[in-house]
Amino acid sequence: MAVEDECKLKFLELKAKRNYRFIIFRIDGQQVVVEKLGSPEENYDDFSNSLPANECRYAVYDFDFTTAENCQKSKIFFIAW
Repeated sequence: MAVEDECKLKFLELKAKRNYRFIIFRIDGQQVVVEKLGSPEENYDDFSNSLPANECRYAVYDFDFTTAENCQKSKIFFIAW
């Protein structure tokens, strides 16, 4: 199974520049391709509504949160759907 270069590029953009809130990937034949890019203004509900009910997807989600010490943090999650 091959991963398109665009998948790697978009993930690096999310990781370094925070250009996207989430990226959804799908398997197309023998390749993993980008299906959807979520803008930074989108939230978890937008992300979950973008996932199909009965099909496999892979995704990364950039989650922003505030710690108990009132510090802004961000974590990137990999999700197998």
